[in-house]
Amino acid sequence: MSVEESLFGIHGKALALRSQRLSLLASNIANASTPGYKARDIDFDAALKEATNSQAGGNTGGVDKAVEDSMGYRVPLQPSLDGNTVELSTEQTLFAENAVKYRTTLSFLEGRINTISRAFKGE
Repeated sequence: MSVEESLFGIHGKALALRSQRLSLLASNIANASTPGYKARDIDFDAALKEATNSQAGGNTGGVDKAVEDSMGYRVPLQPSLDGNTVELSTEQTLFAENAVKYRTTLSFLEGRINTISRAFKGE
């Protein structure tokens, strides 16, 4: 177990995965009118499970490998005539939801870091 894992637990990996998912969802939104663009997403739960299991099992793939393995294409509810599978309202909702979860994880980590720094100072 690394020092990072013992201090932050699963939250460090969760933050990295949420960040990568935000980027992917933003890319989907940016390409909403690009003909033929296929919307992609990460199965967050599967990626987090793989990232934590790979570290515990000694594999060094980590977060990037977990993202790669858990990424897939979104199946649209209403396909577009130009082959684009981005449904803007779905992407915006998922982006906002993931952003809130990202901020929550970040707040938790900030609190943990503040606690550790106070411990070092003897407060």
